[in-house]
Amino acid sequence: MRALAALLALSTLGAAAPSPDRVDAARYEAFWLWAGVRPQPVLKRARRVYLLAAQVDRAPDVRLVSQRPAVPRVKHTPVWMVVRVETLRWTPLVHAQLLAQLGRWRAAGNRVAGVQIDFDAGTRHLGDYAAFLADLRRRLPRNCRLGVTGLLDWSANGDPAGLDALAGTVDEVVLQIYQGRRVIPGYAGYLANLHRLKVPFRIGLLQGGEWRAPAGLAALPMFRGYVVFLTNEPVRR
Repeated sequence: MRALAALLALSTLGAAAPSPDRVDAARYEAFWLWAGVRPQPVLKRARRVYLLAAQVDRAPDVRLVSQRPAVPRVKHTPVWMVVRVETLRWTPLVHAQLLAQLGRWRAAGNRVAGVQIDFDAGTRHLGDYAAFLADLRRRLPRNCRLGVTGLLDWSANGDPAGLDALAGTVDEVVLQIYQGRRVIPGYAGYLANLHRLKVPFRIGLLQGGEWRAPAGLAALPMFRGYVVFLTNEPVRR
């Protein structure tokens, strides 16, 4: 990828501003930037950016595949390296590749705050997922945080023991209210039990998608704000 600063200067967002019930990226300060999505002016003032860095493929062989042609160079804000994961059966080579990529990103001057694992762990298997994350945590440098994306079902139906295990392992969970490029219908019902979470969490929103914050969200002690998934086109459900 070309230097992010240069891309920011060239990119524009040509859509009309969404209504108050639609996610206007200009009102937020943390963003996901996925492969194939054009950087937008809002990234210039971002306080954190989650960049898709790599994917761990399941077939034909378990391997880590970079999602960027070159190491990004982001000077103005902390960056999280996002790894999209298809399988938790990592080989020693995959772990070594991840640490090497982390080293390259930091050597290029990026302030890499942490690694975020993007894996669709089923609610019934949170305990197994927590064990995988605990092992990964031990392998990461001490100055590297560990975060995960989370399914809405975690907060609604998650096993308390599994959720508690995550709380002792990861630094943050970002719960996504969308799937693909669609906001999940009835997402408000899934958010009713956010008070159960014992780990710092953010809400993942979709640019241009619907969002209405539930009453009392801002007052929850573990709530840390939002992350907006940027898209090339404003998405409406």
